[in-house]
Amino acid sequence: MKRISLVKEAHNLIKDRLHPGDIAIDATVGNGHDTLFLVERVMPTGRVYGFDIQQAALDSTRSRCGQLSHPECLTLIHANHALMAEKIPGQHHGKISAIMFNLGYLPGGDKNIITRTDSTLPALNSASRLLATEGLITILAYPGHAGGNQETDQVSDWCGQLDTKLFKVSTVYSTEHKDSAPRLFTVKKIG
Repeated sequence: MKRISLVKEAHNLIKDRLHPGDIAIDATVGNGHDTLFLVERVMPTGRVYGFDIQQAALDSTRSRCGQLSHPECLTLIHANHALMAEKIPGQHHGKISAIMFNLGYLPGGDKNIITRTDSTLPALNSASRLLATEGLITILAYPGHAGGNQETDQVSDWCGQLDTKLFKVSTVYSTEHKDSAPRLFTVKKIG
């Protein structure tokens, strides 16, 4: 079976529903790939809020996004994504078109610093409340690293408890349906 790029899949799902003027969140900026993608979609009048607990991730993202024609569209926040509800201005609550989570650790960084369920689940709860109707949350989870199995299982459980009248959830695997395979959870707000 052909391996698919879950990052590319997340981008493909978001690109059709994110437009200039929209507001988006990158809950885990990492090296800035998703952040740059989001900003390019919402420019010149939209806004992207990017979160990370690591200064190195914010610096990498700032560098990657340094040549943007509209740098004012990006706000980087040195904070845990669990704090997104209090860090995002109130006028944007319920109006976020896309929220991306890419869980795990910073590629090229300290593999001991990982996303954890004790902050990821509160962040997902906030994201579900911040999201606009027809908005989309993408959650890329990696069960193959220390702590990743538990986080992936708990994200799956979180998705499973969402109200099906308000949210449509699906899961895409990078390869065949294996427990160890990375997966992309998508949560679309329908009500």
